[in-house]
Amino acid sequence: MTTELLDSVLLQTDFPELELHASGKVRDVYRLDNEHLLFVATDRISAFDYVLATGIPHKGKVLTQISLFWFDFLKDIVPNHVVTADVTRYPAAVKRHARQLRGRSMMVVRGEMFPVECVVRGYLSGSGWKEYQSTGKVCGIALPALLREADQLPEPIFTPATKATTGHDVNLSFEQMCKIVAPDESRQLRDISLTIYKKAADYARRRGIIIADTKFEFGRTAAGITLADEVLTPDSSRFWPADTYQPGKAQESYDKQYVRDYLEEMRWNKQPPAPALPAEVALRTSEKYLEAYRRLTGRELNV
Repeated sequence: MTTELLDSVLLQTDFPELELHASGKVRDVYRLDNEHLLFVATDRISAFDYVLATGIPHKGKVLTQISLFWFDFLKDIVPNHVVTADVTRYPAAVKRHARQLRGRSMMVVRGEMFPVECVVRGYLSGSGWKEYQSTGKVCGIALPALLREADQLPEPIFTPATKATTGHDVNLSFEQMCKIVAPDESRQLRDISLTIYKKAADYARRRGIIIADTKFEFGRTAAGITLADEVLTPDSSRFWPADTYQPGKAQESYDKQYVRDYLEEMRWNKQPPAPALPAEVALRTSEKYLEAYRRLTGRELNV
C-alpha cells in the first residue's frame, strides 16, 4: 500500500493542447481562453524554497478541496475566482484529462492580481516572532512587551509582504504597501483580509484547529476585488491542533513543518539538489494534510 500511494503522486502535469500560463512550487496554471485559467494542484512539496524530489500523496487534492470549502464559506464577504471544479463542465479540450484533474483542479476567472501577499497574523510565530524578538514590532506594528512564541495577539494584525518569485517574501509595513497598491485599495484589502481571517479562525477553532496566521491573494475582476489562488490551506497558513496548544514554544502543526523538521535533522545544507523524503515521512505528512481536511470540513476526502 505504501508503494502504491507513493507511486500515485502527481509531480508534473503535461497537457500539450493547453498553454501553460505559469508553474509554481505546487500549482500548474493553464490558460483556457482570454478570461479563464485552469488551476491544477500537484502533489509537489517545497521546503526552504526548493521543491523536494518526493511528492506527498493526496496533497494536491487536499489543497484544492480545502480551498473550495473556504471559497464557499467566505462567499458572502468577498467574491472569489472559482467558476467550477466539476470536470464535466470543463472545456472539451480539458475533459480528456478528467481522471488526472478530478479533485485537484479548478476552472477560474482570470484576474489582474495585486502584487502583494495579504498576510494576517493572529498569533506570534515564524518571521513575525523573529522580528518581534529584535524590535518589539511586526511589520511596523508595535506589540505588547514580554510576549512569548506562539502567544495569541490582542487582535489579529495585517502584515503584508512582497510576492517573491524566488526566495522568501519580504515583509512590508502598511505604509510601504500603500506605495505599491493604491491607498484606498490597500485599505480595502486590509479590511477584507482581517474580516475573512476572523470568520475563518472562529470557525476553525470550533473544529479543533488554530489558524495562527495565513496569507491571501486577491485580484481585480469584473466582480471587483476577488479572492484568488488558494485560501486557508495548510500550505498558505499555520494550522495548530487546539488540544495541544501551549504558548512559549514552537507548536505541533498540520502543515509541512514535519518535513522541515526532518530536513533540519538530516542537516541538509539547503542547496540543490533537494533531497528525497523517506516513505514514512511522506506518508506521515500526507496524514497531517488529510486530518486538517477532515477536521475543517467534517468529511473524508474522496481519493
